Order: sequence, then structure tokens, then C-alpha cells
Amino acid sequence: MADKPRLSYKARRRWALVLLLIGMPLYIVIAVTILNLLNRPPVVVELLVYAVLGIAWALPFKFVFRGIGQADPDQPPEK
Repeated sequence: MADKPRLSYKARRRWALVLLLIGMPLYIVIAVTILNLLNRPPVVVELLVYAVLGIAWALPFKFVFRGIGQADPDQPPEK
């Protein structure tokens, strides 16, 4: 089977932008709300929770962000 992404490069760029501009702020609000429900745990625990949540939000979307900072592979090379 070919290792071709399901979404085009432009679609992945658009989704990455949506995730960064809308999804990340929503995720931050959810993370802060969860920590507020824990009645302010010790600073070390709070830092650990923020670090884990900060990494965990991107894992499901790793395929969207892969290769976004590089040139469009679908465009023909310039001469």
C-alpha cells in the first residue's frame, strides 16, 4: 500500500490552522477548567499535568501537522 496521506497538502495546512487557532485555545480552557476542579494541586503536580496535556493534545493530530512547514509536494518543481 502507498504511504500517501489521505488529505491533500492544502487541506492539511487548513486543518492545522483551524486546530491552532480554534482547537488549541479550547483545549487550554478545558485544561485550566480541569485543574481548577482539582482545587489547585501542588505546583509540581500542576506543572506535570500541564506538560502532559500540552503534549497529549497534538498526538491525535500528528498526521495533520506532519510536513506542513515544508514546500508543497504536489506542486511541480520550479526551474
